[in-house]
Parts: sequence; C-alpha cells; structure tokens
Amino acid sequence: MSEHFASAPARAEDIPVMLAFIFEHGPNPWNYLPQDAVLAHLQGIAEGSVRAVLARRESGALVGFVTFLASSNFERYQAPERRDLPQGYVGEAVVHRELAGRGLGSRLLGEAVQGLQALGIDDIYIERHEENAGSAGMMRKAGFVEVETFADPQRRAAGSRRTTLCYLRASS
Repeated sequence: MSEHFASAPARAEDIPVMLAFIFEHGPNPWNYLPQDAVLAHLQGIAEGSVRAVLARRESGALVGFVTFLASSNFERYQAPERRDLPQGYVGEAVVHRELAGRGLGSRLLGEAVQGLQALGIDDIYIERHEENAGSAGMMRKAGFVEVETFADPQRRAAGSRRTTLCYLRASS
C-alpha cells in the first residue's frame, strides 16, 4: 500500500459519513447490512457503547472503518477458565472498493483489536459469511481462527447461507 492513510477514533459527528460510506462500499452478496440495524449500531458511537477506528486520505475523505464493542454474547465459546473474562466483538469492517485487498482492512482490524485491549478485553470475536474469502483473509492475517460455522439463513441470503464465527486471544 503506497498511499498513507491517517487513522483516528470515530466521533458522533462522523456517523452520517460512516453510514453513507458503508452503504456505498459495503454491499456485496456476503454482507448483511439491514439499514435500521446498521444505523442503530453506528448510533452506539454517539452513546459510547460502540467504538470505531476510521482511516482517511490527507484530504479528509473516509476510506475505511472498523467498529468494535464490549460484548457478553460469546460466553458459550469461551474456554471454561476464561468465561468470567470480558469479550469483545468487531461489528463492521468496510474499506473503499478501490482499496480492497491492499492491507487497509487488516490494519484497521489490528487497530480495533488494540482498542479492545485498551478496554481490558483480550477475547475478541468477529463474524463473516462462510464464503467471503476477502474477509476470511483479513481475519486470518490479524490472527483470528475459525470457531464455528453455522446455518444463518436470516442473515445470509447468498451462497451457503452460513456464518463463520472467528476468535482471537489478543494476549497470552
């Protein structure tokens, strides 16, 4: 990646631009992006329940972002000795179409992991469509391993209609 992109935490005033960006660059057969749910998720930035790291060009134009939050939805996947530890979830990861496959998503995902670690969270989960090779590569590059793949026809209309949950233990 020859071009440099500055990253920064998202603020409430970034939400409208993030919303427009995800609906321009996020849709593909693998992504589940219901408008109301995405808006509610991003609104969590203003409420403090969701955080995000943004990447921008020198001009200030948004080129990608990753959202993340503390979660308690994954306890059943935790090792017994880790069940009392906090968990994190990476919610949305989107990069400008022209920049896909150039490492920006992996870099932002790494920054999201660091953001969760700063919150005291080392057990981090992320989901993708089973057949989304681009997301799978980004997650593997960041150190995530597959935990479970399950039927998910309500969220997955294409291909296998299955979701793969991945996990990262950020520190030993």
